[in-house]
Amino acid sequence: MNLTVYLSGEIHSDWRNEIIRGCEKLNLPIEFLTPVTVHEASDDIGAKALDTETDKFWYDHKSAKINAIRIKAGLQKADVVVVKFGDKYRQWNAAFDAGQAAALGKSYIVIHPEEYTHALKEVDAQAMAVARSSDQVVEILKYITSQK
Repeated sequence: MNLTVYLSGEIHSDWRNEIIRGCEKLNLPIEFLTPVTVHEASDDIGAKALDTETDKFWYDHKSAKINAIRIKAGLQKADVVVVKFGDKYRQWNAAFDAGQAAALGKSYIVIHPEEYTHALKEVDAQAMAVARSSDQVVEILKYITSQK
């Protein structure tokens, strides 16, 4: 089974590459989609594309809407969504992506540490799996794509 997997969530660690490398090593038939993961590029695209913006609200608003084009397309195309919550920032956007995946009827897998369980209980309740590591996600994707 071929899959398209959208990797949503925190952008301050190497978890996406860990999953991609793990799946490539196993030669799994998966196409991966991601949001823009360079923080500055994501934050600045509104002002870059639509002229300089001095009001911080509109600066962020324009960038968020442009980023949403890519995110929405990725979520819609995905068969499975993986959402990672990290510890550097609160990932409200990741929770929103999980909600969109659920609303679109997409299966999603969540990755987060044990201490986030209470805060993410509603997100976890809709997830098909709650993983603690990238290796666990690779194992799930291996199983999903297997012909056995």
